Amino acid sequence: MIANLIGGFVSIIIGTSLVAPVSVEVNSAACSSNTSHSVGGVAGFQCDSALWNSTQWGATVLKLVPGFFALSILGIGIAVTYTSLRQAGIV
Repeated sequence: MIANLIGGFVSIIIGTSLVAPVSVEVNSAACSSNTSHSVGGVAGFQCDSALWNSTQWGATVLKLVPGFFALSILGIGIAVTYTSLRQAGIV
């Protein structure tokens, strides 16, 4: 039981530390060059990648990947906790 909890905890720590790099890579893939521009005095970002220009739908779906990655890490945490508690006879 303790080994499962420790393994699950390590998986969750590694997974949550990878959410930010996954988000950065997804942004760089969906929006290959973020050029800063000023619109009405407010700085913004302009996407001019081939994916964004051809299908904005594809880029939007690609940008959902970090959220689903975080949800999968949450699912791993719940599954490991439930399995460990079931093996201990608590659940």
